[in-house]
Amino acid sequence: MLDAGDKAPAFDLPTDGGGRLSAADLAGKPYVLYFYPRDNTPGCTTEACDFRDNFARVEAAGATVVGVSKDSVKSHDKFKTKFELPFRLVSDEDLSLHRAYGAWGKKMMYGKETEGTIRSTFLVGADGKIAKAWPKVSVKGHVDKVLEALAAL
Repeated sequence: MLDAGDKAPAFDLPTDGGGRLSAADLAGKPYVLYFYPRDNTPGCTTEACDFRDNFARVEAAGATVVGVSKDSVKSHDKFKTKFELPFRLVSDEDLSLHRAYGAWGKKMMYGKETEGTIRSTFLVGADGKIAKAWPKVSVKGHVDKVLEALAAL
């Protein structure tokens, strides 16, 4: 998994609404890239809604939020509409971005080892380097930690 100081990987992937988003589009200002397992699941919905509810604070810090999962654009469209999410959701169906960040791999789920999305968040600075990484995120209180890191940039 990537860590603070590492160069953020380049990407160009589809987003909700039929758009595309690339690292180049985000260059020059900080952004929060959070990887989550699936649209419309309890933990993922809580995390998305926490980012939604604090989106103005993230923007006030000069940053933006981007959610990433392997779900399709169609799934993202429904999820975004249902929960009124103000930020873009990237569809990484081939897992290229997950793998580049180390957000895909072996993990324990209900006592069994499985392979899947490792819920993780990366704060990328305006310089294109990772300013802070949160591997294996616990949803409760996570957005507050992201906001603290943003304030320290």
